[in-house]
Amino acid sequence: MTTPSSGAAAAAAAFSAAPVRPTPGLEVAMFMLLVFGALLHEVPLSGQDEVPPQADGILGAPLFNYASLRLPEEHIPFFLHNNRHIAMVCKKDSHCPYKKHLENLKYCWGYEKSCRPEFRFSYPVCTYVDMGWTDTLESAQEIFWKQADFGYSGERLEELHVLCQPKGMNDSSLVCSRYLQYCRATNLYLDLRNIKRNHDRFKEDFFQSGEIGGHCKLDIRMLMSQGQRKSPLQSWFAELQSYTQLNFRPVEDAKCDIVIEKPTYFMKLDAGVNMYHHFCDFINLYITQHINNSFSTDVHVVMWDTSSYGYGDLFSDTWKAFTDYDVIHLKTYDSKRVCFKEAVFSLLPRMRYGLFYNTPLISGCQNTGLFRAFSQHVLHRLNITQEGPKDGKIRVTILARSTEYRKILNQNELVNALKTVSTFEVQIVDYKYKELGFLDQLRITHNTDIFIGMHGAGLTHLLFLPDWAAVFELYNCGDERCYLDLARLRGVHYITWRRQSKVFPQDKGHHPTLGEHPKFTNYSFDVEEFMYLVLQAADHVLQHPKWPFKKKHDEL
Repeated sequence: MTTPSSGAAAAAAAFSAAPVRPTPGLEVAMFMLLVFGALLHEVPLSGQDEVPPQADGILGAPLFNYASLRLPEEHIPFFLHNNRHIAMVCKKDSHCPYKKHLENLKYCWGYEKSCRPEFRFSYPVCTYVDMGWTDTLESAQEIFWKQADFGYSGERLEELHVLCQPKGMNDSSLVCSRYLQYCRATNLYLDLRNIKRNHDRFKEDFFQSGEIGGHCKLDIRMLMSQGQRKSPLQSWFAELQSYTQLNFRPVEDAKCDIVIEKPTYFMKLDAGVNMYHHFCDFINLYITQHINNSFSTDVHVVMWDTSSYGYGDLFSDTWKAFTDYDVIHLKTYDSKRVCFKEAVFSLLPRMRYGLFYNTPLISGCQNTGLFRAFSQHVLHRLNITQEGPKDGKIRVTILARSTEYRKILNQNELVNALKTVSTFEVQIVDYKYKELGFLDQLRITHNTDIFIGMHGAGLTHLLFLPDWAAVFELYNCGDERCYLDLARLRGVHYITWRRQSKVFPQDKGHHPTLGEHPKFTNYSFDVEEFMYLVLQAADHVLQHPKWPFKKKHDEL
């Protein structure tokens, strides 16, 4: 991906800075250069980190609102690599707080075409070769990087193709990745005057011909060839298959009852009451931001839901990392013709070979920069800080369950055993949303060195553990890959119970329809085996390169 200082952005700069008006033919040619650059995402969303028009600034004032970036310090050089116009302003501006990063403009996330491997944000670690996938460590790293790291973003960028081509100024456009898993539209027209809602959240024939579209030249054959993965949470094909080449310009010809000026992200959301599923929404929104080269929160998020239902969201505080505004339900626009100047159809939470629901991953590899960056990004924007670690102490958090199943029956016995180790600082938490808000939950998690819990969505908190931490899935209930793989993606150490003879289920479990099931009962654990595993986790924490206190674990 080229930077805004070259390619289409350079054409845009030349066009806007021309001292005399070009001839009509030249004007059109230069316009098309700009358009195709914008369509293929060489230009970020409008309003994102724009430099104010006063090029020289007000005397004594910064030339740019650097605080508006709201990015972790570690991410700044990577942002500047892709936003050279801001880097140039920073170079001139005595008030710029990021001058030290101007020496590191070669640093890149990894998906940029100009990015050299040695300057990538990070590279996954592979400890052995999964012969079912490949035969060398180097190729294993590359596979994992493309499956689950910034290489995944790069592949989505490579897939982009124009489905509806603008023919002139103020025209519409539609650009999508393969299978319409991600799309970006300009001057998008939605006619919701005659829609019919029912109980179906993702109705496939919600729009008819002429009710969604734009003024551009539509490649209908290409559009209709992208339906192989048509499914509510895997593709936007059902929503966009009715996209129509309109014979009017929606905004210019005043065909809109409402015009949305700010960039808008459309999202089809997974279950908002389950952290594992809902954070598939958030990680895909973050990846979408990378594809757009835009991390602005001055954007709208519209929940694409064709039902008339509301949406229960136990993790709504997380939206503050992505937007300054409340999430909008699509039904808000019912009975109106709505036009969106810029619209993005976000990557979806259950895409085949997507992230991170049921993602097939090569074994033997872990530690993706993408998931570490996501964790840093969310924590930074939600103002969750690291208050430790503490010299001579390891902070152990046990996640208790107040649900009917998967309780730790001898929890007090295990806690008392942990407290016999003076190094351990032990706390028990129950992340019940009515008693402990999500931001407070994150503060506890991020200030934990060993996180212990039974199999369940609460273990998704491992995404926000510090880099040196370990997660102990006390018992995986036969679901071996779920949180092991999530820990590999995040890059934190994972352990789980191994000796079946030392775990004691209350009964065989009673699934409402499937009969016996290990997730539908409660468990007791052998104390000695439990302590052995926790001490293994503690050893990992103490030996981790990012643990600041280089002490051996002899005292344990």
